[in-house]
Amino acid sequence: MHRIFTTPIADVWPHYVAKLERKGRTRAELDEVVHWLTGLDPAHVEAHLEAGTTFEGFFAAASLPPQATLITGVVCGVRVEDVEDPLMQKIRYLDKLVDELARGKAMEKVLRG
Repeated sequence: MHRIFTTPIADVWPHYVAKLERKGRTRAELDEVVHWLTGLDPAHVEAHLEAGTTFEGFFAAASLPPQATLITGVVCGVRVEDVEDPLMQKIRYLDKLVDELARGKAMEKVLRG
């Protein structure tokens, strides 16, 4: 089991927010992306953050859309579509979407619309 699986999402969340805000994006945009990917609204995400939910628990509560398979590309040197472990792939999907937002990609394209 990879260490990230048991890491509380609250430990990583501030880094996502800071990365996006440095690039001129907002927490609301992050919330929109997370809602699209997981089906969890901002209140549910906040509850997970406060509860110290691990990535494993967070994605267990999530319901990914069929369009999530359209998320492709490289994150941290790893091609997300080639990741074999389903949980790791979901985490990489989230990382990839955060990266795309930070790079200024239009929300419609980030959400595979």
